[in-house]
Amino acid sequence: MRGAKTPQLNRLLRLQTPVRTPDGAGGSRVEWQELGQVWAQIEARSGRVGRGDAGDLAQISLRILVRALPQNAPLRPRPDQRFCEGNRVFRILAVADHDQAGRYLMCFAKEEVAA
Repeated sequence: MRGAKTPQLNRLLRLQTPVRTPDGAGGSRVEWQELGQVWAQIEARSGRVGRGDAGDLAQISLRILVRALPQNAPLRPRPDQRFCEGNRVFRILAVADHDQAGRYLMCFAKEEVAA
């Protein structure tokens, strides 16, 4: 990243993955299993208000930068996972290489907050 600013990975996020468990009535429910913590840089990109099941939702698009890991590493983010910080939840939509050297991953995510 010659000539580029060094990323400021200053937010500690929990990476979680969905796990389906039986609900006792013949179906299943999704529970979130924590995989570990990663340091990240979060950048808000855009926002809008939409309708959700419980009313209006503010939807914020984010770019979350994390250190790259090999494809099979347990802490390498995937689009079906999410990051959490306190009560905040960032649903991962897509993951791409951030730089040609492969040092960082860019996670495109969405946060939804009751408006």
